[in-house]
Amino acid sequence: MTGLSGPMRLGPRAPAARAVCVLVHGRGQSPEEMQSHVLARLTAPAVAFMLPRAPEGAWWTARAVDPLTSITRAELATALDHLAAAMAAARGELPGVPLVLAGFSQGACLAIEYLSAGLPAPDVLVAFTGCRVGVEADNRREAAPAGVPVYLTGGDADPWIPLSAFTDAAQSLGRQRANVRADLFPGRPHEVSAAEIAMLSSILGDCAAGRSPRMEAPR
Repeated sequence: MTGLSGPMRLGPRAPAARAVCVLVHGRGQSPEEMQSHVLARLTAPAVAFMLPRAPEGAWWTARAVDPLTSITRAELATALDHLAAAMAAARGELPGVPLVLAGFSQGACLAIEYLSAGLPAPDVLVAFTGCRVGVEADNRREAAPAGVPVYLTGGDADPWIPLSAFTDAAQSLGRQRANVRADLFPGRPHEVSAAEIAMLSSILGDCAAGRSPRMEAPR
């Protein structure tokens, strides 16, 4: 584990690690909170985890659903560079093993933007309560490689990611020909539910076993 000013690294190393997951925290959160709220609830003994840390506790200042401004575009570009470096570090440490990119809330939005930007793609994307950043009129990129498995979730009354933004994200990923499973959870608070944890455990287990993720865990 690294210090509180940098990323966190958990789990097995080569050759015991059979998959690696880059997990991105949300606004006002930290890798430590992702460890306690998500990783502690997983069953993934053969998976290494790398958790980047936003320098100021948030990846950008505006809400994800606000129209893009020059400031937000610059902040988002910096955040994408940060995430790209984390992804490259994960690939560099564990070359040849499946790489899962996951995130919650603002971290999920960043993960979706990373995939849509056409950057070196993960083998699987897991976006817990995420959406596209900005609005449709912002002419956002849709450059993801076709066929990437994506698990997208949302809540029907989420205070940060409204239903319209969840739908917009699903449609955008669909246009990019991602292999999307989208689950909407009625009444779920702004958190990662037990059903979402079960799905991530299933995806990681499939990846560690050398299988394509089936995304068959029940809701």
